[in-house]
Amino acid sequence: MKLAIVTAYPPSKVTLNEYAYHLVKHFRQHTEVTELILLTDISPQDADTNFEENGCPITVKQCWKFNSYTNLFSVMKAIKQTKPDAILFNLQFMKFGDKKIAAALGLLLPKRCVARKIPTIVLLHNIMEQVDLESSGFTKNKILQKIYNGIGTMLTRFILSADTVAVTIDKYVHILNAKYKSKNVVQIPHGTFEIPDEPSYILPKGPLQIMTFGKFGTYKKVEIMIEAVEKIRKRTDANLEIVIAGTDNPNVIGYLQSVQEKYTHVPQLTFTGYVEESDVPRIFGESAMVVFPYTSTTGSSGVLHQAGSYGKAVVMPDLGDLSLLVKDEGYKGEFFDSTSVDSLADAIEKIVLNAEYRTELGKTNYQAATALPMSKITKMYLDQFEAIRQKRK
Repeated sequence: MKLAIVTAYPPSKVTLNEYAYHLVKHFRQHTEVTELILLTDISPQDADTNFEENGCPITVKQCWKFNSYTNLFSVMKAIKQTKPDAILFNLQFMKFGDKKIAAALGLLLPKRCVARKIPTIVLLHNIMEQVDLESSGFTKNKILQKIYNGIGTMLTRFILSADTVAVTIDKYVHILNAKYKSKNVVQIPHGTFEIPDEPSYILPKGPLQIMTFGKFGTYKKVEIMIEAVEKIRKRTDANLEIVIAGTDNPNVIGYLQSVQEKYTHVPQLTFTGYVEESDVPRIFGESAMVVFPYTSTTGSSGVLHQAGSYGKAVVMPDLGDLSLLVKDEGYKGEFFDSTSVDSLADAIEKIVLNAEYRTELGKTNYQAATALPMSKITKMYLDQFEAIRQKRK
């Protein structure tokens, strides 16, 4: 099978590029896949496709740009040139742009592919019915929110014209089936990027690193975490370092710079900037815990799965998709009220002051992560493509 994947890809800064890297890494190791075609936003020279494992060849085709109004045509042209046997879209609603028209046009692509009789699966990481438009940086205007929800409903219908739509959370299946009367939605879990050997759970000497990882500024706000750690410092003698790993959300460029300026007086506060793929094991390995300073959620959390794979304790708000993941996939952590600095401080402090508890959480999360490696997840997609093929027969 010549499998095409429409996605952002490292070193692209567009969302879901890291997930695509791990999809590619594991798809190419399956014997059913004879060639992978990356229909992406970066050049073949820049694409990070040097893998140690044996696998099929990879063809990189740069054919779309973030916020371009011509992506619908340029991607279809690339599909016509490369002639894939099947196509997987690695999508969320802002994948092709943060300008509304550009984003919407890109989401018409799956319907076009089905019209060309190409077996098509959409991996949809979030659904509009579960997105808080205000906290996610879309709009605070209630009228515009209704308009965007209407547009989102229309675009979801286009996406559902794919042969199969895969979502990572079981609740999403029920929401889409109930609202759209769909019969082609399946749950395929997010999966865990890397499954390293089980860690020793012994931290490096020095301050305990309280780490958060992601793209910040919309529903991911780091102020609450900084202020929570400051409270812990005042009431304990714990030696703590705050590590903020990642970049601004594209909707709020300059956010982290403003936070740095606001908290210049806070000691042991580190901003790493963009984290290269090769640095991810070190960032997680050195941390004592991973904190999720979220005010809402927009889908399954790749960071939670990463934290689990490195055997880390986690501190999470008790809301939305994170709560669902914990129940569905067996993760464990300390929960806090997403609006309360005191609640977050209490949750972090429990792990800081109790090394045995921290280790217990880390071991539980490692076991949860290793149950769903990306090798298993990619095989699920190949099984879905085979089911499509059999149905068309």
